Amino acid sequence: MKKPLIGLLAAVLVAGATVLTGAVPAQAAADTITKVAEAANVEAANAKAANAKVVKTRAASTRAAARPLDAVDFSGTVALSNCSGSLVRMPGSTGSDPALVLTNGHCLETGMPGPGQVIVNQPSSRTFTLLDGSAGEVATLTATKVVYSAMTDTDVTIYQLDSSYDAIQSQTGISPLTVSADHPVQGADIRVVSGYWKQIYSCSIDGFAYQLKEADWTFKDSVRYTSGCNVIGGTSGSPVVDANTGQVVAVNNTINENGESCTLDNPCEVDQAGAVTVHQGIGYAQETYIIPACFGAGNSFDLTLPGCTLARP
Repeated sequence: MKKPLIGLLAAVLVAGATVLTGAVPAQAAADTITKVAEAANVEAANAKAANAKVVKTRAASTRAAARPLDAVDFSGTVALSNCSGSLVRMPGSTGSDPALVLTNGHCLETGMPGPGQVIVNQPSSRTFTLLDGSAGEVATLTATKVVYSAMTDTDVTIYQLDSSYDAIQSQTGISPLTVSADHPVQGADIRVVSGYWKQIYSCSIDGFAYQLKEADWTFKDSVRYTSGCNVIGGTSGSPVVDANTGQVVAVNNTINENGESCTLDNPCEVDQAGAVTVHQGIGYAQETYIIPACFGAGNSFDLTLPGCTLARP
């Protein structure tokens, strides 16, 4: 998570180091780009830079099929005003269903949900920039509501759009990413695809944190990256894509910035015995396999469905 999400200024970088993955407000992002450009021209004078800000795919009904490694691109990802995200379908979704966008709970436009707070069916008119495979901007998508948002046990926001998958595919040629209903696997080759920065990070799943604590929030069974996914501010909400299946297995949300323990921007791991471990410079994501069980026919969301384990209000 990143401090600007709760109204604070973004932490600065030092000599090319990266920052946590929370959102960067639109104006701050523009200012950041200017500062980085200036720093590049006078880097000998000042080592600090402000926090920086493929081919059309098959129809939604066939997206669940495996795809080759080199096919992981930007198709179906979205850029938010302050985060990254993705156009997603559940395994049982159909083309006529209202489309969904997945991002982080801490990217919610009304502010970060507090511990224990769960938001369901909140009206929203938020917009998202849809990208094609080469990160070209092909459409603006509009939400009708926040289906679900929480930072309890996980860190997700799911939006429902005013268009169906078929309508979006017809207009843009873009079909959604499929959210896998299977638990991610240690050692899996993954890609963190940021629509905000139009950048793809490559690494593997190093393992899983029993609990991941960051400031007042606690996440469960989080994905820990290997060092290759050194994600930065603005990548929050990026889909974590299994490079062998092309399916979403997690949503990117944080990284330990400077080695502090359990503080904002410095998550710590807590095992079943209560032992705390800190991995400086290592990023994390929240698993998404628990989400499909909460959606029924027509992409209807129901926390009381059998197998749905998302936190309830």
